[in-house]
Amino acid sequence: MTQAIKSSVNGSSLADILERVLDKGIVIAGDITVSVGNVELLSIRIRLLIASVDKAKEIGINWWESDPYLSSRSQELMVANQQLLERITLLEKELALVKQASLPEAEEK
Repeated sequence: MTQAIKSSVNGSSLADILERVLDKGIVIAGDITVSVGNVELLSIRIRLLIASVDKAKEIGINWWESDPYLSSRSQELMVANQQLLERITLLEKELALVKQASLPEAEEK
C-alpha cells in the first residue's frame, strides 16, 4: 500500500521564511535568572538580532566592519601593530640614551 506525501501549496518554504526574516529583521530578547531563596546567583541577559547585513546597516548596526578579528585584513593589521610597537620601544630606548648622553654636558656647564 503506497501513501501519498501531502504538501501544502499555500505554505511557505524555509527559504521564503528566512528571506522574510532577514529582510525585516527579528529581535529575540530574554532574561534568565537563577536564585536560591531571595539571593540571585546568576543573571543572564540575552539579546539577539537576526537580520541581513543591509537591514542591520539600515538600522545603524555595523560593528563587524571595525572588528579586526572579523576583518580579512586582521592578520595584516596585527603584524603592522606589532611592528609599530617594536619601533616605539626602539625609539624610547634611543631617546633615553640621548637624554643620558646630554646629562654630563649639562652638568659641565
